[in-house]
Amino acid sequence: MTDLPTVALIAGPTASGKSALALALAEKHRGTVINADSMQVYADLRILTARPTRDEEMRVPHRLFGHIDGADPYSAARWAIEARAAIAEAHHAGRLPILVGGTGLYLRTLIEGIAPVPEIDPAVRSAVRALPVAEAHAQLAAADPEAAARLNATDTTRVARALEVVRATGKPLAYWQKQRVGGIAEEIHLAPLILLPDRDWLGQRIDARFAEMLEAGRSEAKALLARTDIPADAPVLRAIGIPELRALFAGESDLVQAAAAGTLATRQYAKRQYTWFRRQPPADWERMSETETNDRLDRIETKFHL
Repeated sequence: MTDLPTVALIAGPTASGKSALALALAEKHRGTVINADSMQVYADLRILTARPTRDEEMRVPHRLFGHIDGADPYSAARWAIEARAAIAEAHHAGRLPILVGGTGLYLRTLIEGIAPVPEIDPAVRSAVRALPVAEAHAQLAAADPEAAARLNATDTTRVARALEVVRATGKPLAYWQKQRVGGIAEEIHLAPLILLPDRDWLGQRIDARFAEMLEAGRSEAKALLARTDIPADAPVLRAIGIPELRALFAGESDLVQAAAAGTLATRQYAKRQYTWFRRQPPADWERMSETETNDRLDRIETKFHL
């Protein structure tokens, strides 16, 4: 036991039942549910990102859901600042903060802190981003051999990031990543539960849920795609369901093809999340395969004396 304030954390792949468990825990222990999903922050998409319903949001306090306009930039660093404030608000009100989501980068940034990489000179960034990935990787091999060996030579984004950092700062990205600042790990008693259900069970839920979301989410997708103020590379436009419905609206696919494409994309995303949450978090983070909400609730209550 510890005198530090408790923060519950429920993580896992999409469609694993995180929201239902967070709601049950919040109702039983006077909790506040705090979103840790990078797509559920957007106001434009409730159905297609499987945000809690309005009725669910009325049952217990919810924070950081749908509070960002799709045209606005957002980042893990900004989310961590807002999540820290939401946690403090909950503690001040005598409530249990419950982080819930599947974006590992967000959770890691909040708990472990963020690498204090200095602002990159725009001229350096532009020059690096203009390079073909093969040339950028070759230059990275000369400037930061360890990063070049670690990264896939065709990974345009990561190769460019590593090269621009070493060029702009004179130090490799790995140096900055070791200097993490701002994490809350030492300030709280973390009660984490990772949901890793049977993959077949998860796949069936994904198939059923996406079919429903595709039908019910058409109007919000049309409204989002009709906006002219959202940059073409905005993250909100990459939400699963948006590219598939865009193709459907344009006559480039039919409903069956859109559903199949979206289901496949969701399954692939869930597989990446499953692998990340199985391998990356600390070994002492509780992991469970049970699928019933009551069993999960019993586990997190017993394990962390909630």
